[in-house]
Amino acid sequence: MADKSIVQARQFRCGFPHPLWTVLPLSLPTDSNDNQFMEISVFLADDNLLVREGVKALMELSDDLVVVGMAEDFDELVAGADETEPQVIVTDIRMPPEFKREGIEAAKLVRKRHPGTGVVILSQYDDPEYAISLLSDGAAGYAYLLKDRVAEGNQLVRAVREVATGGSMLDPRIVEALTRPVTAHGVLDAAEERLLDMVAEGKPIKAIAVAENTTPTDVDRRIEALFVKLAEGLSSGNQVALERLRTLQRAIALREEQGEELSRLLPGGVADKLKREGRRLGETEELEVSVLMSDIRGYSGIAERVDPTTLAGQLSRHRAEMNRAIMDHGGTVMQFVGDAVMAVFGAPTPMDDHAGQAVAAAVAMHDAQDEVNHEWTGSGLESFGLGIGVSTGPVAAALLGSEERLEYSVVGDTVNLTQRLQQWGDPGETVLSEPTFRQLTTPPVCECLEPALVKGRVAPVAAYRFPPRSERS
Repeated sequence: MADKSIVQARQFRCGFPHPLWTVLPLSLPTDSNDNQFMEISVFLADDNLLVREGVKALMELSDDLVVVGMAEDFDELVAGADETEPQVIVTDIRMPPEFKREGIEAAKLVRKRHPGTGVVILSQYDDPEYAISLLSDGAAGYAYLLKDRVAEGNQLVRAVREVATGGSMLDPRIVEALTRPVTAHGVLDAAEERLLDMVAEGKPIKAIAVAENTTPTDVDRRIEALFVKLAEGLSSGNQVALERLRTLQRAIALREEQGEELSRLLPGGVADKLKREGRRLGETEELEVSVLMSDIRGYSGIAERVDPTTLAGQLSRHRAEMNRAIMDHGGTVMQFVGDAVMAVFGAPTPMDDHAGQAVAAAVAMHDAQDEVNHEWTGSGLESFGLGIGVSTGPVAAALLGSEERLEYSVVGDTVNLTQRLQQWGDPGETVLSEPTFRQLTTPPVCECLEPALVKGRVAPVAAYRFPPRSERS
């Protein structure tokens, strides 16, 4: 029979301090059916060499699991997952550089870059807070196992198979901790729980006073009384008081790590700028920049002809090469949307020669894609032909969104014009706006295009066509 000691969990919200979980039996295949599984690629991460090798050996006992790479810290895990694109990553929680929550943070970043990647957390900690953090966005494709029990009933192998298909697993000890009733009777009432929640979120006293419809003095008094009450509960051995203080401590620690988190979530340089200048959500600044946009010509037709899995791999390689070319010339990648790439030069950090660097990046992007196309053609894969537009002018730059989801964005006529110019470029071509061309210290040999109307402009637009490498040589 299948091992029923592993359980599957579904998440639903029910308020402070954290979610509850319903527990369902998980039907798992018997060992006799192991040979029915397709091959699953796995990437391992743990700072302990012996653990890495032990886990690798354990998984390689199963014919359907293939370890495609290993890492010992956050950076190696993210880079390795980008390079190998595994179906599943298996990682510890605490790794270099800070030995805090690098495994969970890396797992979430990998899932953001490669949706559908399964994640198995191997931890020595049965603290439910780690599981809550891991599964805060949903349980699908996640597993949380304890290291001292992974060999019991072939749990690790079963977990890898489960998350590879979007399932989820939790060690029974974690489930027990998550579903154990926790009450605040005799410690905090509902109003005090709400107050502690706002303190944990880092809200200033004045903001709390507004939310509670009272005065800052009253809030200060209530906070002092709250901590006295928690201290009394702690001294009497009340477990709930301890959990509330631990929750607060973790919230403070996470806020201290905010700068590092922003650096991973936002384009390069944006987080540093925010911390340095103290900018707020929605606050704009006017800058003169050069905006670059690229698009794969005939992408819809390629998508119809190519297997989706193969196309996804090609698109991932394309994005990596474009990102490298842009960053090598000081640009900031704003977004990838399907087959399109948008970048800005001169924001968030001002740049003297933003027009020249944008054009140099466009050349590097074409050259990089040509090299990749040569490799793909030899493997029987479809080539990508890029059309790129570059425009220079004023934009409004701002950090938009919410505290949970941030996006650094530039808007204005310069951005809209770049998109129109990009559409004029055939595969291998770059189309420059007149302001971009005029700012170049050494303008390349270009074809001056007939002024033409573009959507959003009353007067015809002049532009310059920078030919493909084959024509330049």
